[in-house]
Amino acid sequence: MSFAEAVAQTAELSGIEVVNRFRDAIPAEWVEAALSATEKATIRRRRLPGEQVVWLAISMGLFRNRSIVEVVEKLGLALPDASRAFVARSSIPEARARVGPEPLAWLLHQVGVEWGLASAERYSYRGLKLLGVDGLEVRVPDSKENRGHFGGHDNGKRESGYPLCRLVALMALGSHLILDASFGPVSKGELTLMKPLWDVIPDDSLCIADQLYANPATMLPYVQAGSNRHFLSRAPARMKMKLVEVIGRSDELVEVEVDREARKKNPDLPERVQLRVIYYRRKGFPVGQLITTLLNPVLYPAQEIIGLYHKRWELELGYDELKTELLDRAVTLRSQKPEGVEQELWGILLAYNLVRREMEKVAEEAKVEPTRISFVMSLRLIQDEILWCAIASPGAIPRHLANLRRELKRYILPPRRSERAYPRAVKIQPRKYAARA
Repeated sequence: MSFAEAVAQTAELSGIEVVNRFRDAIPAEWVEAALSATEKATIRRRRLPGEQVVWLAISMGLFRNRSIVEVVEKLGLALPDASRAFVARSSIPEARARVGPEPLAWLLHQVGVEWGLASAERYSYRGLKLLGVDGLEVRVPDSKENRGHFGGHDNGKRESGYPLCRLVALMALGSHLILDASFGPVSKGELTLMKPLWDVIPDDSLCIADQLYANPATMLPYVQAGSNRHFLSRAPARMKMKLVEVIGRSDELVEVEVDREARKKNPDLPERVQLRVIYYRRKGFPVGQLITTLLNPVLYPAQEIIGLYHKRWELELGYDELKTELLDRAVTLRSQKPEGVEQELWGILLAYNLVRREMEKVAEEAKVEPTRISFVMSLRLIQDEILWCAIASPGAIPRHLANLRRELKRYILPPRRSERAYPRAVKIQPRKYAARA
């Protein structure tokens, strides 16, 4: 069921349960199962039971420019109480701590598998689901608890201004839906955080990543764990390759030795593995090398693989949507404790998937790719509709929301111009004040 349909079909609910008008986008059974599976369900009647707290975490991701108390009051998340008009402010952090991050993590995994895999199937390449994996760092509030748990970068003279959380996400590149994520202290590397995500990747898939992952010891366990799983990345400049066969112009079959230390840790790894290397050049850039397990040049032509690799940037664009638009360029997250940070992150990722899910439905009706729908305008329209429903009379809601999807169709972007080339550059940030030690 789509976001707009869910809101329209539940319009008869009272104003105090406004969030119910859009919660059917994620079935109530999933929320209940998440609470039960993580032993967070309760039979005690509370103004903010577990189900409401789950939606509070998601709503916190949708409305970054509003305080948590305001989110609760504006969306009517607290259950009605004849003796008190407003929920006590102190009960909100208590409710969040009672539920914790586990139900949100369970729910994101469920949503990612149900929505993301179906989306990857729709926007596949020669029967292969296109997925991407990459990491980013998120700043969290500089509290004693967050600093002790997440840590920060230390150059020997001073630590980073804020504690940092490292996040690695697995994304369906055709729609930007996040299948699953893993995060932890910044001291943990991407390759460590990535390991549990390999289990989410299905058979008949192609995972595209940057050259950090282009190591036989990293890619082989993922490839060997299923059927028809493939990998594509840029080849590190120092990778030692022995030529086995020239397939075509700028297209070779090579043999790469697997690191000895990696084989000690994982005896199932072979001593050597055959991979395919494709050389290419884009205007304004040096010659690049792609390394892949797609060895058949007839099934997977070199020029198509070159074009496929650049779909990896869809993941970077998705991260930009998360940090710049959904998080509203916020310097840090809100939560002062590690468990709250984790809960908040899972809620943000769920909110992102809800927006992206609706954009995909609009793209299907408009017969364009989901990446052709404006994320900025879609997010703003959905936020406006939710807040409007919070003050509107129930009778007017179906008529108003009938235009939601039609309005979103107005925000179809023009096709991307692949001929543009912009070499990487770092903008210098002026500093007016000295850094605090």
